[in-house]
Parts: sequence; structure tokens; C-alpha cells
Amino acid sequence: MRRVPESAEVARKLVRAALAAWGQEDLIEDAVLVITELVSNAVNHARLESIRVVVTRPSEKFVRLGVVDRSRTMPHMRTDSNGDNTRGRGLLLVDALTDRWGTDRYRWGKQVWGEMRCEPVPERDHLDP
Repeated sequence: MRRVPESAEVARKLVRAALAAWGQEDLIEDAVLVITELVSNAVNHARLESIRVVVTRPSEKFVRLGVVDRSRTMPHMRTDSNGDNTRGRGLLLVDALTDRWGTDRYRWGKQVWGEMRCEPVPERDHLDP
């Protein structure tokens, strides 16, 4: 997708659809905040005009939200209180809302991701006709 601020809305729709399909509706509210921050960071700091949003299930217990970009600059979590400046603290939110997060570095760029623990999906009763 294009690396523009409006891409965050497309990413939120993707996350909502994937989580609903996986029966993880309870994660949607926090997950859309996480993907918004990850996309925002890529929009602000990546080099080329495109980014890739990734929503996967690396295991039965986790959902992974990630944004891939072509910049090799590693993100860092700001903890300073730089006055009233509210910019630059998105990774604090990612850290608070995910069970774990990190960055996978590639030769040509990176993926910044956050993982959220899934709720077990109840088994459905099957009725024989």
C-alpha cells in the first residue's frame, strides 16, 4: 500500500476483518490502535513510497500485526517527557497493548511487529440433521 497517512484506515479495516474471521473480536479495539501506530511510524520514517501491512497467526495463541518498510533505521521507544510534544510515543502504546513487540531486520528494510495473545475460540456444537 502507499505510504500515506490515509493508509492507516485501510490497515484498520484489514485488521478488523482478519480478527473477526478468526473469532478474535475482543482484540479488535486494541489491535486497531496498534496497527495505526505502526503504520504512522512507517509513514513518518520509511524511505520509499510503499509499505506492507501484515496480519498473521504465528501460532494458535498469538496474532501478529506488522508493518514492513524499506528503511533499515531501527525504531526506538521514547520515554523522555519532551514537554507537551505528544509525537514520538507510539511505541509506548504498542508496548502497552501488545504482549510482545519487536523488529525483524532485513537486508533491504525491516518489519516492526506486535503480538497479542488470542482468546480461545469456543468449540461449536454440531447437530446432526
